[in-house]
Amino acid sequence: MIALTASARALRVVRVMWVIGFLVGTTTHTVDLIVGGLNTYSGFPLGVRLFWVTLTILDPVTAALIIFRRRSGILLGIAVMIADIAVNWTVFATVGGLASFGVISQSLFAALVFVTARPLWIWFGQSSPRGR
Repeated sequence: MIALTASARALRVVRVMWVIGFLVGTTTHTVDLIVGGLNTYSGFPLGVRLFWVTLTILDPVTAALIIFRRRSGILLGIAVMIADIAVNWTVFATVGGLASFGVISQSLFAALVFVTARPLWIWFGQSSPRGR
């Protein structure tokens, strides 16, 4: 058995946190669609509704790419989080209808994604199984 360094263990924890975060998003949007159907977000502008439905696909794709240590998952995760917090804070500030807990917790997850993206990028690029 290969002993993992402290940094490799920490990166594994970070990877799990990314996966959990994106799967929480997947679950949230999937439940919304199951309970409310395609009109689940009917009180919001069309572009926002389409974006939120699209996250039902983008979030699990991101999680899968991160599970399989694909750098494209890091890029997709960053893009999704930038778009998601921009949309949700804009809706929160202008339209309303979103809980402050949701936009704040999502912003904290986005901060985690932004801060840990570079170390994950380096780790995912390593070809040695020891670093994995």
